[in-house]
Amino acid sequence: MSHIREGNRAATAVIYLIVAVLGFLCLYPMYYVLILSLSEPMAAVTMRVYWFPKGFYLGTYQMLLKDREMWGAYRNTLMYVASTTAIMLVTSVLGAFPLTYKKLIGRKYVNMFLLIPMYIGGGLIPSFILITRLGLYGSPLAIIVPSCFSIWNIILVKSYFNTIPDSLYEAACIDGANNYKILFNIYLPASVPILAVIAVYTVVGVWNSWFSALVYLPVKTWQPLQMYLRRILVMMQSMDTSAGNMGADVAAEIIKMRLSALQIRYSMIIFTTLPVIFSYPFFQKYFVKGIMLGSLKE
Repeated sequence: MSHIREGNRAATAVIYLIVAVLGFLCLYPMYYVLILSLSEPMAAVTMRVYWFPKGFYLGTYQMLLKDREMWGAYRNTLMYVASTTAIMLVTSVLGAFPLTYKKLIGRKYVNMFLLIPMYIGGGLIPSFILITRLGLYGSPLAIIVPSCFSIWNIILVKSYFNTIPDSLYEAACIDGANNYKILFNIYLPASVPILAVIAVYTVVGVWNSWFSALVYLPVKTWQPLQMYLRRILVMMQSMDTSAGNMGADVAAEIIKMRLSALQIRYSMIIFTTLPVIFSYPFFQKYFVKGIMLGSLKE
């Protein structure tokens, strides 16, 4: 009577089935774009591809690899991701560590000051005026500077620091360690999970960002990869509009160009998402631990 059963096999099978269906719904759109990018252009345009590529076409990938403008946008995106992520980690740690000191004068008011702008923002127009007055318009710093500070990340790191026992801080103080040694030798080594989570969130956010570049970077020289993808989409839509207003020969040529543009769009989506997808396995083990420990209080 005291035997503990592990669970009902039927319920376990239903749970696995539900998880499999959800996994399929999440993965199939990406797989569908992949097989469209590898199929023949005509099969991709007519959407006659469902499970496997129809034909095998790598022409668009070859075009992308030879496109200097695309590689320039790729370089800009890597620069924005690396610099913003590094500065974001520094600002999050340096903003959170002093707030863990319970005897800090004005600690309550500083927390209140951080919470207000997190919920109430000035909007696009004040931000544009600020960037212009600082002389950052048209500069890469217009993308890096506003994105390297997050109040939410500071709160996450602060909550995680609070889970570290106070006895470690007190023991380090007794041994003669100053705040810098305590931060770099005790807090940071114990905070790798939450820092990894913040790094991944920042990488994904900066990698997928394009609106800031649209507003602050009018020159193509510093525009990121997502702006390059947006230009391709706009170009394809303009082809759709012009094809209906041209003669038969010109319309046929535009339709031919549109086939290549469609394939480039699919290939570009795969090309731009692969780095982010490949980066996730390296940080996956920190996700649950970083989020849960940062939200629990002993």
